[in-house]
Amino acid sequence: MTRDPMTVLVAGGAGFIGFHLSEALLRRGHRVICLDNFQTGARRNVAALSRHAAFRVIRADVSQPIGVPERLDRVYNLACAASPPLYQADPVHTMMTNVVGTEQLIRLAARNGARFLQASTSEVYGDPEQHPQREDYVGHVNCTGPRACYDEGKRAAEALCHDTRRMGRADVRIARIFNTYGPRMNPDDGRIVSNLVVQALTGQPMTIYGTGAQTRSFCHVSDLVAGLLALMEAEEAPEQAINLGNPAEFTIAELAAQVQALVPGRSRIVHLPLPQDDPRRRRPDISAARAHLGWSPRVPLSEGLPGTVEWFAGLLGLPDWRAGAHPRATAAR
Repeated sequence: MTRDPMTVLVAGGAGFIGFHLSEALLRRGHRVICLDNFQTGARRNVAALSRHAAFRVIRADVSQPIGVPERLDRVYNLACAASPPLYQADPVHTMMTNVVGTEQLIRLAARNGARFLQASTSEVYGDPEQHPQREDYVGHVNCTGPRACYDEGKRAAEALCHDTRRMGRADVRIARIFNTYGPRMNPDDGRIVSNLVVQALTGQPMTIYGTGAQTRSFCHVSDLVAGLLALMEAEEAPEQAINLGNPAEFTIAELAAQVQALVPGRSRIVHLPLPQDDPRRRRPDISAARAHLGWSPRVPLSEGLPGTVEWFAGLLGLPDWRAGAHPRATAAR
């Protein structure tokens, strides 16, 4: 279905997912306002989007008062660091971003009569006792541990969204995002795909936390963006949160083996202690996404990982990476 151009605010638009979402919205002919404090967002992403006349940037922090002069039709809230090393660096700010930032953006959407989409996370399930995870599972989260600023922050943000919807104040949708990967990830963001790929490309030991038997489900960013757009544009907002992820489940050891097969040089694997509260298993039940949105992922890991490796090699300045060369590499944010 096509519709007239809209004005869309993407909070966190300079980030990995924010870039791809903004790019997709621009391709659809919409005007995009990127709101970002650049704590983790990459300036190269903004530079790549700035060639579009319909794209502009507001540098701001969602935990502070937000002023946007344009009339908005859609508001996407992707504004929070998503990797443990980054969100744990300032846990109080992470919590305020999730709670205060979500409340401010909901108010902004309500003032404009705009639809609002909250980017939540599979981390709301914690170290799950249900497998695969359905949206009605209430989770198994340590509410005082080092990951709580993110896990509990996102859970509180979901509560705000549900209360807003029940009170009839705004049209709110919630996406629970599972592990996402693809081009434009930051090489230093601490997530497992970027960690292993960068280590392999630069000849460093590939670090696996714990035994490597813990599992994750990896969703290519193109599939995730398609799901976010489908959820936002659904005629009726689902009353529940919607899982968006790829239900294909891999152990971390299997992921490392796929990276090793793609990158010559045979980087050795080293094992480090498992971080506190690290989930042992993670796999989405996407029955609701299929039923409500007609959405399911199309890109298997075997097809999405090579392009991701290629992106990192280019970013790190490694033109000869296929030959197994491992020069010192640096990348500007």
